[in-house]
Amino acid sequence: MSFRDNLKSELEYQDIKVKELAAKTGLNRKTIDNYLTKNSADPSATNAVKIAKALNVTVEYLVTGASKNEEILLPDNQTTDFLKIIKKLKNLPAEQKKIIFSIVDSFHELTKNQMPE
Repeated sequence: MSFRDNLKSELEYQDIKVKELAAKTGLNRKTIDNYLTKNSADPSATNAVKIAKALNVTVEYLVTGASKNEEILLPDNQTTDFLKIIKKLKNLPAEQKKIIFSIVDSFHELTKNQMPE
C-alpha cells in the first residue's frame, strides 16, 4: 500500500478528519488533502514525521503499512487486525486491560493443554 492508502486508512480507523489532522500537525488542510488524492506526491520527511506523530504511528507504517516490530510480533499477514486490537486496548482503563489479559491467558492455557504432544 502507498502512503496515501495508509494515511487514508489510519484517518478512517482513528475517525480523524483532515481538518483535525491539519490542526494537530500545523500543516495546511490543502496540503494534507493533496497527500490523499490519486497521483499525489508523498510528503517531505518533515511533514511525514509531523503526520505520524499526530496519528501516534511510525513514519515507516505510513510509508510501508508495517514496521519491523509488527512483522516480528504479528506473523501470518494479520498485522492490520492485530494493530486494531492493540490500539483499542491502549485506550482502555488499566482494570479492563487486566480482565482482557486474563481472558487471553486463559484461552492460551486452554489451547496449550489441548495440543497433542
